[in-house]
Order: sequence, then C-alpha cells, then structure tokens
Amino acid sequence: MPTSETRRQNLYFPGDMLTELQSEALRQDRSISWLIQQAWRIARKEMRRIPSTTDYLPDFRPDDDTSDDET
Repeated sequence: MPTSETRRQNLYFPGDMLTELQSEALRQDRSISWLIQQAWRIARKEMRRIPSTTDYLPDFRPDDDTSDDET
C-alpha cells in the first residue's frame, strides 16, 4: 500500500453538519477525517466543474503596459 504524507489541518463546520458527520462516522465505525477524505475523492471531479472566482477576469499581462507615462 503506498504511503502518503500526513498533515494536520483544522476545518470548521456548522454545528448541524458536524453532528451529521459524527453520526455517520459512528454508523460506519470510521473517523470524521476518513469520511471527509472519502467525500473529497468522490466529489473532486464535480468540484472541478464549478467555475473559480477568477475564471471571468480578463487576462492580465503585466508586461503589456500601454500607458502614456513615457512621453
């Protein structure tokens, strides 16, 4: 089985969502961390379909300076 890097991360969930996660973790006899990891693996492709907040910005090229300050 391949080993992977493990890092600690704090995540904050609304109370009702955390309660639901805890119930599901108990039902499956798994940790909340395991549930979140599985959910991410399942949802990753779908999440990539959601546009980013920068997808609609025009292209910005810092080298393309068209100002008239040099005259």
